[in-house]
Formats: sequence, C-alpha cells, structure tokens
Amino acid sequence: MKLRLFRLLLCLGVAILAVPVFSFAVDVPINTTSKVYFSPNGGCTQAIVNEIDRAKSEILVQAYSFTSAPIAKALLSAHKRGIKVIAILDKSNKTARYSSATFLYNSGIPVFIDSAHAIAHNKIIILDRETVITGSFNFTKAAENKNAENVLILKSKALAKEYLKNWEEHKGHSIEYGGK
Repeated sequence: MKLRLFRLLLCLGVAILAVPVFSFAVDVPINTTSKVYFSPNGGCTQAIVNEIDRAKSEILVQAYSFTSAPIAKALLSAHKRGIKVIAILDKSNKTARYSSATFLYNSGIPVFIDSAHAIAHNKIIILDRETVITGSFNFTKAAENKNAENVLILKSKALAKEYLKNWEEHKGHSIEYGGK
C-alpha cells in the first residue's frame, strides 16, 4: 500500500522534495522509423552527421556539452547550404575552454544559452520538423570514443512536433550568445 501511495504521489508531482513532475504521452505512429547507435566507437557521430547532411530546411539543436568538431562542421555546412540552423546550449558552453558555441556563433549560426536550469541537459536535434535525434549522447569526442552512450534517430512528425514545443519553450528563456 505504501508503494502504491508513493507512486501516486510521484505521478501527481508530490515527491518528498515537492518538485513537480511533468509528463505527457505521445502516440507514435506505427510507421515511425527508428535507428539506434551505441558508443564507444559505434558510429554515433557519423550517424548524426549523416542526418544533418540530409536536412532540407531546418536544424534545431539543444545540447549540454558540445565540442564535437564533425557535428559542428556538419551544421556549418548545412548553414552554408541555406538550411536554417539554431542552437540552444547549456550555460557551461559560455565558460568552457573549448565549445562549439563560439565556432557556430563566428560562423553566423544563432546560438542561445539556456541558463534557467541547474544544467540544460538535453541532447536533441530536430531536423525539418520530422526527424528527432536524441539519447544520452553528448555531442563530444569523448561520447564517441570513450563513453557508453546511445543515439536514437526517430522519423515522426508527431514526435518532432512535441520536441519542437519543448525546444521553443527553452529558446524563450534563453539568452543570445555573443561570442567570446
């Protein structure tokens, strides 16, 4: 009985720390295609670069740690092809010794810093409002070569719409990055 009550309270957001819990359900269409990659050395970075290279109109990024040169270069290449590219990064990217924030900013790609949270830990790329790249994979060399992480690529307009709402919410409270 106590476990059931705890679960009910947790679902209602009345956890011990009184921190609200938000959730929603999205019915993912049966025809949604997905691909999964694992690291270390599982091709996660190349899979992300391949998806970026296929983008036709828009790439929206949310990242915690972003130091991957291949992903940054792929975003720049997309930008040069006329693709709209915007990145929202965690505040740690303002002070990190190296971050792709400065590279993207200096390349003319709008970069925003999300400082509203202890950490903005999202790792998301939304492509053309129909493909979502997500998972534990930070956009870093260490994530590809040293860490045990995952990337999930989902082709679903319904799912992309939900991620887009969340992306826009975070952009709404983020501050435009001005470079170093």
